[in-house]
Amino acid sequence: MTIPSAGLNQAERREWWIANGRGGYAAGTVAGGLTRGYHGILTATIDPPLGRRLQVAKLDATLIDGEHHWPLFTNRWADGCIAPDGHGLIDAFRLDGRMPVWHWACGDLLVEQRIWMPPGEDSVWSVYRLLRGRPGTATRVRIALLLADHDHHHVGHKGDFDPILTLDGDGDGEARLTARCADGHDITLIAVGGRMRIDRDWIEHFGLPIERERGLPDQHDLLRVGFAELSLSTTAWSGVLATVALDATTGPVPDPEQALERFRQQDRALLQTARTHHKQIPDIPGWVEQLILAADSFLIERPIGTLPAGQSQAKGASVIAGYPWFGDWGRDTMIALPGLTLATGRPEIAKRILETFAGFVDGGMLPNRFPGAGETPVYNTVDAALWFIDAWRAYIEVTDDRAALARVFPILESILSHYREGTRYGIGMDPSDGLIRAGEPGVQLTWMDAKVGDWVVTPRIGKPVEINALWYHGLRVMADFAERLGRDPRGYRSAADRTRAGFARFVRLDGEGLYDVIDGPDGEGARIRPNQIFAVSLTHSPIDAPARASVVEVCARHLLCPDGLRTLAQEDPDYRGRYEGDVWSRDAAYHQGTVWAWLLGHYALAEYRVTGDAAAAQARLEPIADHLRDAGIGSVGEIFDGDPPHHPRGCPAQAWSVACILDAWIQLERIRRRLT
Repeated sequence: MTIPSAGLNQAERREWWIANGRGGYAAGTVAGGLTRGYHGILTATIDPPLGRRLQVAKLDATLIDGEHHWPLFTNRWADGCIAPDGHGLIDAFRLDGRMPVWHWACGDLLVEQRIWMPPGEDSVWSVYRLLRGRPGTATRVRIALLLADHDHHHVGHKGDFDPILTLDGDGDGEARLTARCADGHDITLIAVGGRMRIDRDWIEHFGLPIERERGLPDQHDLLRVGFAELSLSTTAWSGVLATVALDATTGPVPDPEQALERFRQQDRALLQTARTHHKQIPDIPGWVEQLILAADSFLIERPIGTLPAGQSQAKGASVIAGYPWFGDWGRDTMIALPGLTLATGRPEIAKRILETFAGFVDGGMLPNRFPGAGETPVYNTVDAALWFIDAWRAYIEVTDDRAALARVFPILESILSHYREGTRYGIGMDPSDGLIRAGEPGVQLTWMDAKVGDWVVTPRIGKPVEINALWYHGLRVMADFAERLGRDPRGYRSAADRTRAGFARFVRLDGEGLYDVIDGPDGEGARIRPNQIFAVSLTHSPIDAPARASVVEVCARHLLCPDGLRTLAQEDPDYRGRYEGDVWSRDAAYHQGTVWAWLLGHYALAEYRVTGDAAAAQARLEPIADHLRDAGIGSVGEIFDGDPPHHPRGCPAQAWSVACILDAWIQLERIRRRLT
């Protein structure tokens, strides 16, 4: 994927993100400067999977050829000054799979740079080689080593990091500089193809314009611990390996060429797995293959229990909801699971995730926020457990794994039982109509969960439309499961029929689709929101064909944008068309007009189920191909402004955005090929 050349604004706007499968990541701008506090060459999971700390913020390289010096990076300072302005030397930028690649044109020299994270390691490589050199001259790069040691949600301040520095092997060829942090862990920097020296100094007042836009601390101080000086050639890579691996201070130095090939081989293997799984789709488009690669970035291992002394901790699996600031969330994980794992041909990972979360079902509920070390799960979600049932449906449809289904079936039954009888936060079934009610003042339970202080922006207390679409769908799925296991499905079918009859109350007599909430403190929620789309997109719909057509038409007319659905119709007096400003302003707009990309996949599936035209529905997804070249390059962001030109906002890489669009494209392509 090649990115067009552009000026500073576009080079800063475009960001690259790489993950390591442990919750850690590397990130930056194409320009090579910082615009977020989260940008850094190495953010490591010191306490996996959520104890993420910024360790190596920048590795700023200057190309030196005789008397000529060219900065291969850019810095924006707090006073607005840009110095140096190395972005002007970028001849080309592209992704090789998920790996960012720069070509720097410096006079008659052309230098290639690559950055990648070895899978499963809290390490990162930044390497260089000459593509075009000058015979008879010694060309080298001098790399400033800028470190930090703080939680990735914070910014650094002068004096808050005072490591003990040691240097080993400072001769030509390789050298190691180690920074011993206050808690005893080491940040190790290994120069391959050169030497290093300690040169300690605080570099102050990096400006962070995106944090300034978000109303958050917007200045960053970093500790420079020294320099690496590397010789460049056209035949071998030189570079720096940054790591917090325990054996990094003594182990053999890896070969960058071999490490590079292992990373590229992983990407090739991911694509081959997907192609093998989808043999009937021999020509997956490049932008869809990019989504397949992006999907892997959100999958992580998660410790799930303590084993007897001397044994390693049991490993489960989970999903990082979005980079950089989200951890793993129950709702997001279940919504994203089919696209991240099944659409990519990796059902074994789907099973690990499902069985990991099965151990956390409590009171019929799944955690909303999955716990970090020493934390208690937070169960303030009404829909995560219902999406859990749907995720099992998707897994069983692909694998027919009846042994796993038999093991989890009692847990799924307990979810339905608790929803019928009542559980936390007023969640329970109304016996008069078979619908699920939910909500208490001060608590946000649906996916529209923005809260500022004590203000719940979209409380949606009562009977939300998507919760009851999921409830009906879950009852039908459980009937199918029971039949598959040789059990009596009639109780589930009877309950589903009753819920379907009650669901008719959501159908608006004015033809404007479905009510968003019924039986709430303010009566019927007549606002036009996208939550009604699930009554059509889910496998089992509780409404008839005319009502389904009305839902899709209303969503298309009021909410559909190129990259997703608005969360509120523009005509609504509470509509907010731009997601910007401080925390209060952004949260007030989060579900009040902001476009969400994950909804686009559900809209496309719903449109097909109404029109029967798989090709036209699939075409709704194609604008994402352009988005993959913008903002979080190679991934799909969280949200967009409701107003044109629909500027991307929020997390630049969001799991359910990637997953729902990928899953919808695969489903529709399978259908299209059966029909043609």
